[in-house]
Amino acid sequence: MDQTDVDRIADWIIRRGLEGTAEPELLRLFCEKCGTAGLPVNRGLMFIDTLHPVYEGRIFRWRNDGEPEEPVRDYGPSNEGELAASWQRSPFYYLLQTGGEELRRRIGFGESPDFTIIQELKDAGHTDAVLYVHRFSADGTIGEMDCFYSSWATRDPKGFSEDNVRALRRLVPALGLAVKNAALARISATLVEVYLGRDAGRRVLEGRIRRGIADRIEAVLWFSDLRSFTAITDTARPVEIIPLLNDYADAVITSIQQSGGDVLKLIGDGTLAIFRADDRSAACINALRAEAEMRRRVAELNERRKAEERPTTSVYVGLHVGAVFYGNIGSVDRLDFTVVGPAVNETSRIASMCRSVDRPVLISSAFANALPAQDRGRLVSVGRFALRGVGRAQDLFTLDPNAL
Repeated sequence: MDQTDVDRIADWIIRRGLEGTAEPELLRLFCEKCGTAGLPVNRGLMFIDTLHPVYEGRIFRWRNDGEPEEPVRDYGPSNEGELAASWQRSPFYYLLQTGGEELRRRIGFGESPDFTIIQELKDAGHTDAVLYVHRFSADGTIGEMDCFYSSWATRDPKGFSEDNVRALRRLVPALGLAVKNAALARISATLVEVYLGRDAGRRVLEGRIRRGIADRIEAVLWFSDLRSFTAITDTARPVEIIPLLNDYADAVITSIQQSGGDVLKLIGDGTLAIFRADDRSAACINALRAEAEMRRRVAELNERRKAEERPTTSVYVGLHVGAVFYGNIGSVDRLDFTVVGPAVNETSRIASMCRSVDRPVLISSAFANALPAQDRGRLVSVGRFALRGVGRAQDLFTLDPNAL
């Protein structure tokens, strides 16, 4: 592999990094191009930590021996359980602890396979392996993403030549930069979805971040909160409060999202969500499906928490449909992507009425009228009410338990 090939592949990596090529494709093409140029890579692995509420990072693998390989896998925290023990036995951990950047083992020529993964490479017929840890500076670190890790192995009878290793030393940092670019794009998408919701996050990433830009849309509005949450916080142990909120929020949010809704805001124990209503009746049906799924999940959750002798509660839901403004609200340097308008306030008031009339769900007359006739038959009126801050009284409905 001569310098011209190295320069050509380095230029290719830069271009693909700028284009945002996905990491599995980047790894596959990189290994294939190296092989064509005379650098006999038969197995490649690279991984990078991330910023994610569940996963610590993502690992990418490639091999050309025809054996099945999982090309992408997310991994959890490496500081607990068996994963922690495995990580601490790895050559990458050894490099981190010793301050090294490169580790090579010519396992086909008598050198010791002194780490489990290197022994596995030898058992698979590889003769030479080179591993790297490329560290980021403090300013380039996000969350746990502070290094790019990679390993490269060959089954060539002669192993890697010195020219091959010099080429890897030149090319792998460029590959790491391209992978870091792809990881940062994924982190951005993850963060805006986690904190803003799926649809709002997508709109923000599309560039809709100017203050005052909002669309007038038709939406089914969902507002829910937990029954007797204040009383629970007064009597439960402090360490129980956040787990309780997480358990019930998971039941509510998962049900909404699986039914086509988008959660816009968590307000203490409350949840504000929308179902886009290009087709009003379909959106209303989706909201009712989410409510039913949420009830099922909460019932299962309560059984589990009771068995664990932990506090339980239930969820109040207010449902309405109407026109809202959907977009950026706030100051020049602090914006919130949300919905505003009289219909939002009305939904909140409807939800708060659940306590007064002792019903788990209340539905506006606008929502009821938008339902197909067969679904309206599932509703029963609970009376006509003047809602605080709403100019007119209206009929409210709940679900008929005998019609479920």
